[in-house]
Amino acid sequence: MSELPESNSLSSLPTTKVARAARFARTGLNVGANYVKHYAKRAVGAESTTDDLHAANAAELYGTLSEMKGSVLKVAQMLAMEKNLLPTAYTDQFAQAQYQTPPLSGPLVVKAFRDAFGKSPFEVFGEFDINARQAASIGQVHFARKDEKALAVKVQYPGVADSIRSDIRLVKPIALRVLGLDEATVRPYLQEVETRLIEETDYALELRRGQAIAAQCAHLPHLEFATYYPALSSARILTMDWLPGLHLKEFLATGPTQEIRNQLGQALWDFYMYQLNELRMVHADPHPGNFLLRAEAGGTVGVLDFGCVKEVPADVHRLFNDLLLPETLADRTRLAALLTEAGILRPEDAITRQNFYLDTMQASLELVGRPFRQEVFDFGDPSYMQALYALGDDLMQQPELRQQREPRGSEHFIYLNRTYVGLYALLTELRAVVRTSR
Repeated sequence: MSELPESNSLSSLPTTKVARAARFARTGLNVGANYVKHYAKRAVGAESTTDDLHAANAAELYGTLSEMKGSVLKVAQMLAMEKNLLPTAYTDQFAQAQYQTPPLSGPLVVKAFRDAFGKSPFEVFGEFDINARQAASIGQVHFARKDEKALAVKVQYPGVADSIRSDIRLVKPIALRVLGLDEATVRPYLQEVETRLIEETDYALELRRGQAIAAQCAHLPHLEFATYYPALSSARILTMDWLPGLHLKEFLATGPTQEIRNQLGQALWDFYMYQLNELRMVHADPHPGNFLLRAEAGGTVGVLDFGCVKEVPADVHRLFNDLLLPETLADRTRLAALLTEAGILRPEDAITRQNFYLDTMQASLELVGRPFRQEVFDFGDPSYMQALYALGDDLMQQPELRQQREPRGSEHFIYLNRTYVGLYALLTELRAVVRTSR
């Protein structure tokens, strides 16, 4: 990973409710100004396309999110994975949150160490690079060395944990108004997202989960996990081994063989299936920035960041798996019963609405569950992910769904769906052929 120049660092973060609200307001004014410019240009015959408008607003929003970090930047990162939800300009901008955002300045990093240990990082470690090697939504990573051991030290941004609830309260009314949703209807879904975001700021919890999942998955081949160091960690600082490897785009640029790509894809698939079906919990943040890939030893995947882990209740796990079974697709009565249990179909629904949801979900589950119904699945065929994104586009254009604007289904499916979408996208980028049969 390349170093970030200190000149691009942030010397302060807006951490109070007032400061963050003011930053949101300023962004809103700037976005509004972009619309005024856009329509003014068109009014006088000058060229100003919708793509230009999206690009200007995406850059404005990403600049704000990068400065504010925390929950709002994390949500942008999640949206970047949902390629059918936003115009391309937004997903391209927000995808930067998966790899790199402006880091904190050196003095703020030193202050974090003095608050945690009463010492500077140069006193805690034999060697410490004050320039962050990677900066993301919740924290940034520094390279360090102690007793000849290479270490990754994650430093959480100040005020992130305290800002999550206030950020959601600031954004929620705008989002509800834009989407035309009722607050009571979406409350369980917002609570699920808020809970996961707050958990990501709990470095003690991340340390425990990282240790537990690594220990339970140690037998799976071609995976690498970092050892954590509790004595060198605190509420806002997390120290672990520095894992070797390259992020996905850098790795693919080296021209790995098909055999290596298949092995890496197989390791990812086995890792996620074992977590879901045996541990009943999953690393629920499978974006490219959380994996380090190597061609050595037949291909290995280093797994990073256990901040976002979704624990799956037994009944949700059973329901999720049953919906993907081929016999479910073949039996409309069985499908209707499972969709009712999942909260997608409701007893008060009219027959026409029930049939609409049955048809929609049958088509969706056929496509999403296709890898499970084959012994081997070729994620190298780009038409599969294109079909998934096209399905999302088609659903968003359905008059029934657009008029209803009412979320349905278990809130637990939010992060399960996110996990599968992320996994499928990784495997497609790798163009991996994977043994998927259960």
